[in-house]
Amino acid sequence: MATAIEVITILLTLAGLAYLLLALLGARDFNHYWRRRGLESGFAPDVTILKPVKGVDQRMYAGLVSHCRQQYAGNFEIVFGVSSLDDPAVAEIERLQAEFPECAIRLVECRERLGTSGKVSNLVQMLREARYEHVLINDSDICVSPQYLTRVMACFVDERVGMVTAPYIGRTAEAGPGRTVWSRLEALGISTDFLPGVLTARKLEGGIRFGLGSTLAMSKAALEKVGGLGPLVEYLADDYEMGVRIVAAGYKVELCYEVVETTVPAYGFRGFWEHQLRWARSTRDSRKMGYVGLGITYALPWAVMTCVASGFALWSFTLLSVVLLARVAVALSIGVGVLRDGQVLRDLWLLPLRDLFGLVFWAWSFAGDTVVWRGDRFRLKDGRITRLA
Repeated sequence: MATAIEVITILLTLAGLAYLLLALLGARDFNHYWRRRGLESGFAPDVTILKPVKGVDQRMYAGLVSHCRQQYAGNFEIVFGVSSLDDPAVAEIERLQAEFPECAIRLVECRERLGTSGKVSNLVQMLREARYEHVLINDSDICVSPQYLTRVMACFVDERVGMVTAPYIGRTAEAGPGRTVWSRLEALGISTDFLPGVLTARKLEGGIRFGLGSTLAMSKAALEKVGGLGPLVEYLADDYEMGVRIVAAGYKVELCYEVVETTVPAYGFRGFWEHQLRWARSTRDSRKMGYVGLGITYALPWAVMTCVASGFALWSFTLLSVVLLARVAVALSIGVGVLRDGQVLRDLWLLPLRDLFGLVFWAWSFAGDTVVWRGDRFRLKDGRITRLA
């Protein structure tokens, strides 16, 4: 039995090491692709930015301001959607309108509840107000560079592209009680675990077949071809589903080189656990076969287990050293090289703990089908969510 366990952990470690090498190749291919193509094409179609908002999030106003300061050759407007005009976010939007009178900013009250997902329900109603033939959806706390629209919308110069999405980093508080170890672990996971997985999928599948919620830019023609946003009102991973449908309709999904920021809350352990488990179960439900293989990607914990299973044999520490070197190389090449996330250097020492939690969440995600989202509990099945009492 001991020998069998040792062999299993060795095989899992080697499989994880192979994955890390694939992630490095995926990062290289991504960099080479954009180096050859260039970040800007001069194509700047008019676009409506749709931003559903609910409440006032940390650093939200700074993110909204960044959208108003776009250096964009085309026309753009920002349409905000709220479920009620009593929402605290309304005051922030009015403040934005006063500060940027030259920017086309509109507020839409979304009175209908069309499905379980309040966000998608609002987006369906906001889409009716969009003036332009391209729309871009992102969350209220997303912060972008002045070249964001220029680089994202330039991808549509290729008529085969039906959706453009963008990688992102999670920004924690700079200091103080807001920068908890749990928020740092989540931010580290986004840059060194999540995006490596995306770039590996891009390499193996010859492109990506899903969207990332940080940016979903689409043409109305592509949206109409897949039935619009209405069919997604019961889905948890609406970004993933929309990308899948866009690809099924014969379009490409382009992963832009532009990197955006999202804010990571000051999580306690419970908040971190609930959010990571929702993320894990959403991914498991969306990519069932691929998710089973995700367990092998946590090479570092498997290498540690190999050391234990081998009785701390000298060769097992050699294997652990090789895996650690490859894992750090992935973290630096993607987290720092691609995403330019300086937090990775700050929190690199947390990488083994982050990977251990990643393996735990992967395993625990198979133990149930409930998720917590904005304080409410839902049952997740085939992508759809049902509110629990």
